Amino acid sequence: MNRELFGVFGDVEAFERFRSREEFDAVLAGSTVTVGLRDPDLGTPGWSACHSGDAGCCCIWGEVYVPGDDSNAARWLLEQYETDGRNALERLNGSYLAVLDHEVIGDAFVVTDPVRSRECFYTTDPDVRIFGTDAAEVARTITKPTFDRDGILEFLHLGLMLGEKTAVTELRRLPIDSRLTPTSVDSLDRFRYQPTEFDYVGELADRLERALERRRSLPGRKGVLLSAGYDSRIILSQLPEIAHSYTVGSPDAQEVRGARCLASQYDTDHTAFSPDERYLRPDESKVRYSQGIKESLHIHHAGYTDEIDAETMYHGLLCDTFFRGHFTAAETVDVVGKRVPTGRLDPDPDPVETLLEKFGYSREASLELADRTSFDVDPEAFVSEAVADEFDARKSRANGAQNALSCCGIANQPSVPFHTHLSDHFVTSFLATDRELIDWHLRTPPAHRTTETFLRACELLDSDVLRHRPPDRPHDMTLLNEIEGFFRRKVPLLSSFEPPWPDRTTLFDRYELDRHSLADLENVHGLPARHKLRVIDLRSWVQSWAASRVRSLPWLQPEHDPTAESKRRPDSLRNP
Repeated sequence: MNRELFGVFGDVEAFERFRSREEFDAVLAGSTVTVGLRDPDLGTPGWSACHSGDAGCCCIWGEVYVPGDDSNAARWLLEQYETDGRNALERLNGSYLAVLDHEVIGDAFVVTDPVRSRECFYTTDPDVRIFGTDAAEVARTITKPTFDRDGILEFLHLGLMLGEKTAVTELRRLPIDSRLTPTSVDSLDRFRYQPTEFDYVGELADRLERALERRRSLPGRKGVLLSAGYDSRIILSQLPEIAHSYTVGSPDAQEVRGARCLASQYDTDHTAFSPDERYLRPDESKVRYSQGIKESLHIHHAGYTDEIDAETMYHGLLCDTFFRGHFTAAETVDVVGKRVPTGRLDPDPDPVETLLEKFGYSREASLELADRTSFDVDPEAFVSEAVADEFDARKSRANGAQNALSCCGIANQPSVPFHTHLSDHFVTSFLATDRELIDWHLRTPPAHRTTETFLRACELLDSDVLRHRPPDRPHDMTLLNEIEGFFRRKVPLLSSFEPPWPDRTTLFDRYELDRHSLADLENVHGLPARHKLRVIDLRSWVQSWAASRVRSLPWLQPEHDPTAESKRRPDSLRNP
């Protein structure tokens, strides 16, 4: 990776057992921690920083803002921690990891931002605790890695590993809102739901405006990944400095036409990257950023990075989650046999059913996956139990089922590799992780975290922001959009709304990825393209760090027991 943080709870000698100091732009050594930082933009205001002094050392990796006019966030944190302790962490703002070794206080730790938008992987498999941002580099230090069967099953069936799991038993990652010490993992209290009454629309507008103003100072030529939806357009509308916008899709696709209209409205150049082999190509340009825990499919722009002419990139990732209630459960009504959301919250949601739907779980595809591999489990029972356990683990941060659903979704957000890849190549703003906006999310009742609230706030900032509506949302009301979409799919003379992303199945077949990437696993060729891409992701990530020690994931081979299929399938699906 171009940017990396790697460290040990130990001295420089312990650090150099695993990595060379020459690999990093800065290496800081405290009494308890030694950490290396590689980042070509180290020291840029709003970005990675490091500092050493008489009190100890500190580095912050990623996007970070602090109160006042101190241009070095690491220096600010080291000084503030001596007087304010953990309260200083409340005032850090952005998408970051921070490492602090305060010799005066005698405290040393690694801490995530409140929503874990930057992963920290760690292992204690050797005789020293190792941590870092590149899962492959941390995994490489493990003497005898063993595969985590449950984590791999979750990835193949859900597209992500839940909680703190990775593909390797000895490798773990920090939970949401936590810190890593030499001997423990401590939960923090920065991300906890406390709904209250206030001006939800006006406050959201004010906080969006301040959050975008903070990010205006990021350096150089600016670009934005632009969709035809709601989230990225507010960035484009408020930052006239953005010189170029980029969308992945065919020139005549509805999504691209909509994005082009937005770019024209805000007088910004626009480029559409036509989907070809680069969109799905499972090489290191994508797979390394999946970290072996989430699908690389979400990194839509990866194959086109060299064609993006920008130093700073903006995106609207997770705005739907924090401001528009993506993970809340909606009440539905039956419309000609289809459940259509009404726009109101479900008063008694089923957490497992809701999260499986939000994560995109396909029961039929999972049964087929189970039939074609050696995982002798009932997939539906397995994923239901796994999701239920993860939901239960997050409930303590919420005050009800709907907020617990949001917390669980945020803690296991499938699309974060999108940001991981982007921020490895550009100085990248992550608007949704602004501390004021997270606070708005935590204080706003779920009934008010809606598309309507978000759009009213956006219109306070720009009354013309909805001049061009998203192609699949022509109406103000969610219910009307759902009904029109349903009838467009069912009535022969009407054209359907197009999905926002290219058709992966068509591209998978067109570029013969079965032959190029799965030639030795003919048993999985009949799976849906998305599940085959997950197989490729896992194998490619493992081989990137353990090629000499691991030939293949053992469970991907076909099941030889002729009775295995009937064992896995529920009675209702067994052959008579």
